[in-house]
Formats: sequence, C-alpha cells, structure tokens
Amino acid sequence: MALEGIKVVDTATLLAGPLIATLLGDYGADVVKVEHPKGDALRSFGWVKDGVSLWWLFVNRNKACVTLSLSRPDGAALLKELVADADVLIENFRPGTMERWGLGWEDLSAVNPRLVMVRVTGFGQTGPYSGRPGYGTLAESMSGFAHLNGYPDGPPTLPPLALADGVAACVGAFATLAALRHRDATGRGQVIDQAIYEPLFWMFGTQALVYDQLGEVPGRTGNRTPMTVPRNSFQAADGRWFGLSGASQSVAERVVRLVGRDDLVEQDWFADHTGRLAHQDEVEDAIADWVAKRSSAEVTAAFEAVGAAIAPVYTIADIMNDPQYAHRGTIPVVDHDTLGPVRVPGVVSRLMATPGAVRHLGRAPGVDNSAVFEGRLGHSASEMAAWREAGLI
Repeated sequence: MALEGIKVVDTATLLAGPLIATLLGDYGADVVKVEHPKGDALRSFGWVKDGVSLWWLFVNRNKACVTLSLSRPDGAALLKELVADADVLIENFRPGTMERWGLGWEDLSAVNPRLVMVRVTGFGQTGPYSGRPGYGTLAESMSGFAHLNGYPDGPPTLPPLALADGVAACVGAFATLAALRHRDATGRGQVIDQAIYEPLFWMFGTQALVYDQLGEVPGRTGNRTPMTVPRNSFQAADGRWFGLSGASQSVAERVVRLVGRDDLVEQDWFADHTGRLAHQDEVEDAIADWVAKRSSAEVTAAFEAVGAAIAPVYTIADIMNDPQYAHRGTIPVVDHDTLGPVRVPGVVSRLMATPGAVRHLGRAPGVDNSAVFEGRLGHSASEMAAWREAGLI
C-alpha cells in the first residue's frame, strides 16, 4: 500500500484530527489510536447500535486502539516511547496543553527529530482566538460559509454534516504528506499548525477577492450561483428533484434548446454568463416548466441524449441502490465483531497501482493495548496489569 511503513500516533478527539489519521490509514499507514481510559467522546457521539458508535466505526477504521492517560507523567512517558520511532503524531488539544504535560514540540522532537507533529485546533496555535474551543460549527460560521449558505430570504444556514472538520482533515492529510516529503529530503521533522476555519475559508477564495477588488459582500443565493445560469434544482412530474448545471456555454445552449426555447438561445444576451445572469428567471422558469411536465425517467433520458448535465437528488437509500456506486465499490462491506457485515464509505481516491482499503472498522477500547505496549514497546504483562489497576491504561 502507498503509505505502508509510515507510523502514525493519533491522540486527537472527535473529527478533524482523527480524520487526518483515517485518510492516512486508508492508504496503509500503521495508525495507533490513543484514547483516554474512560473512552473517547466519539464513542457516544451520534448514532449508536448495540452499544457501538457508528461514527467511531468510520473515523477510527484501520487503527490499532489503545488506552492511555496522557495527563499523567507515566502516561506521557509511554507516549514518548510510541513517538520515538513514529513518523507522525496528531493532536488537537488546546494550545499549551501538550506543553503542560511535557509533550510539546520541543519535548517530542528531542525524542525523535524526524517527527511530523500535526496540531489541529479551531483557530490555530497563534492569534487572539487561539485559546477558544475549536468546533467545526464555529469554523462554518466564521469562514463565511453559513453567511453564503441558504436562501436570500432565510437565515444563515449551517451544514448538516461535519463540513469544516472534513475539509480540514483533507487539507491536513495533504500537509502531512508534504511535511513527510520534506523530512525525507532533509532529515528534519516539523510542526503543522492546522486551524479548522482556514481550509473552509480557502474554499471560498473568491469572496476575499470580490470584497478586496470590488467592495462587494456576496450573499445567499439558494441553489443558484453568481457564476452560472442555468444552475438550480428542478422537480419532475413524479416528484423527483434534479440538480442541473449549465456551467459552460455549450451545455447551457443544449439545455435551453432541449426544453424548446431556441428563441432564448438566439438572444444576444444569451452569449455569455453575464447576460444569462440578467435573465436568470426567464431561463430557469422555462426549464422548470419543461421538467415539471415529464417523469424523472423522461427527464434523465432526454438530458442524456443531448449531453446536458443533470442528476437526480439522491437520499442515502437511493445511493445504496445506485449501479454506479455498486460498480465502483464506493460503499464496501466490512465485517465487524459486534455488528457483523457493515456497509461503509470506502477509500476516497483510487490509486491504481497501490489501492487503499478499509481493512477493519473502529475497534473496542484498549483492544490493542497488549499488541502495542507489549509487542511494539516491549513492556511486560505484569507492567500492563499494574497500569490497568492504576487506571493508566
């Protein structure tokens, strides 16, 4: 596998930090998940079946699960043993917490100068907000996302998923690989200061340019965008909704000719997106009327015939039964000790020579304590028993 041999220690909680380790583990990295002996907060987060958190299954797949109290000196010493031959350590405690435990960058890099330390927080390690709690919802609010999401006559709208955490995880995983590339070239590790709000803000890059250069504050546009017409959702006669985009001139022309409005295409204003934006209602009302008179099957067939861009708005039930998802194995079946066969989102990007895989799902607390503390670090069974008695693991 692409990252086979890379050792990762994941001490982070909830989503953004652990998801960085999840992505690395999907491609073969050897990930050790360190959680408090009382159990990680994610184990009681969201949906639960038979005492098993479904979020835990997803986020902590492909990870060895150990328990360890990092705030205790003997726990910090054990973590340093894990770090001694690790490539990456991921943490998401408030700035200063790891230093207080004797586990800051100076402490860990002294043990392993080649270490890459990924520090995930809401607002970064520096600045006036660095000490604030760092949940993704705050990032979705302060990045500009909520302000731009929703309809003009409605309130700012937060996403129904951990969007900021997921985006930060993808960017953080990329940064980790960049730091490992630098480490391999120079022999020196480094700190990655990964704020959660910054990647989501980056994805809205044009809002900064628009404000800086034009003095405009973009607002909510619902399903529309200020760049493309047509772009909206449309409902067929049988109730199925479709998402449609005419991002290029040729596709916009095909869509409008398909719905029988060649007269609109012949207008001078139709020749570019600026003109179409000025006549957005006229263009999209024509499409809405045409779609509303036809079944979803008729709509799909007609659009496919002319090479126009449209897709049904799916629920998860639709996704689970879709032949494209099935053909590509987007949702593989993985066995779990308690739940049996479980369908779970698979590896995101396909590496054709070294594909990733979901080898197992998130496991029970401390199930790998013996394999890691005895097998990897060389401690004895009697030491393990004493640590359990003392609540260290």
